[in-house]
Amino acid sequence: MPPIKSSRIMFRRRPQPLRLLSSGLLAAALAFSAAVAQADVVIHAGALFDPERLKSLSKRTIVVRNDRIVSVRSGYQDPGPDDELLDLSDAVVLPGLIDMHVHITQQQSPNRFADRFRLNPADVALEATVYAQRTVMAGFTTVRDLGTENGVALALRRAIDAGTVVGPRIFTAGKAIATTGGHADLSNGLKRSLQGDPGPAEGVINTPAEAAKAVRGRYKEGADLIKITATGGVLSEAKSGDNPQFRLEEIEAIVATANDYGFKVAAHAHGAAGMKRAVLGGVHSIEHGTYMTEEIMQLMRKRGTYYVPTILAGRFVADKAEIPGYFSDLVRPKAIAIGPQIQDTFSRAYRAGVPIAFGTDSGVSAHGDNWREFGYMVEAGMPPAEALAAATLAAADLLGQSEDLGQIKAGMLADIVAVRGDPVRQIERMADVFFVMQNGQVLRHETP
Repeated sequence: MPPIKSSRIMFRRRPQPLRLLSSGLLAAALAFSAAVAQADVVIHAGALFDPERLKSLSKRTIVVRNDRIVSVRSGYQDPGPDDELLDLSDAVVLPGLIDMHVHITQQQSPNRFADRFRLNPADVALEATVYAQRTVMAGFTTVRDLGTENGVALALRRAIDAGTVVGPRIFTAGKAIATTGGHADLSNGLKRSLQGDPGPAEGVINTPAEAAKAVRGRYKEGADLIKITATGGVLSEAKSGDNPQFRLEEIEAIVATANDYGFKVAAHAHGAAGMKRAVLGGVHSIEHGTYMTEEIMQLMRKRGTYYVPTILAGRFVADKAEIPGYFSDLVRPKAIAIGPQIQDTFSRAYRAGVPIAFGTDSGVSAHGDNWREFGYMVEAGMPPAEALAAATLAAADLLGQSEDLGQIKAGMLADIVAVRGDPVRQIERMADVFFVMQNGQVLRHETP
């Protein structure tokens, strides 16, 4: 990714209530505050990408009031005397992008395993603020975080919501749920005296009853969704990268309990046997999906199960596996076997009509490089407009946030990004986001 150019960070603070003794002054202040609150931000967009129509619509005026879009009109409408005009007439604007698979508190390096013993949660949290800012400045105003330790992503979510940290809107699974010895059992690779016997509180289960308890534990800690590791994985210190690791009844118990709490369930899955169990068990999305079969594709299409491909992560681990010492002897062969295959799986799943939502697994690859997934999706046969829709309309649907996110329409949250040049014709333009608005606040606006 080209380096992010210097940005001016702008926040429009909401008027605060005034405590004045004089009722006349109070009335005047309230009238002034109301007038300020009604002042709009008027955006002149050279073109607006519409993910429903899968095309860019020329010359649109977008009116933003506070954190919402109040209207979208054809042509350029003049702002009112108190309104602010943002001239993006040389750009294409898009809905704020949504990455459905990140690990916002970490980033892969040869030292990642050792860092678990070296870094305190406070160290991880401070690094996470940097990753969060890089992500939102790249145009990803919303992310789905699929697994972190020590509640750091939950704390980061709260800090971003409070406006004390700049970053994407976060929907987090908290600690991913695994089985003993499975991918996301964090005791893997430790000496016996350190392994212990983690249970549902640590996100490790072995029975349907423990599965339900683990889901309730994620509710207790404040998670937004559930993530399970239905098969082995690449980066865990365990031998298999694809074996099934949950029984069907355990997955069914997770999904049934998740439904009680309004949670959706995302399933990490590389191998076909565990993936099929996850789909039959009722999960809402399959992550990675490396060895997805035609049978599983048809099941997913029939059930409306989304596929979140993470091609970028596959390419990243395959490349790094060529560097001696970057991965351990357990991880390296899995990275070589699994990483290169995800793009081909994506191509076949797209042709089969499987619902697809954009996701990168950033935190494996570098945060801020999320846009590279678009190029890999297009390279594998998906038209640019559909790749953009996967990161807006489809992602919002999988999140259950279609009323607020994924489109630039009246009533939606004002998450808007802009690039110069039309990414529907040249997807590589997504590398050059120069304008980012989130919740009606301009976070990035670079002028030529």
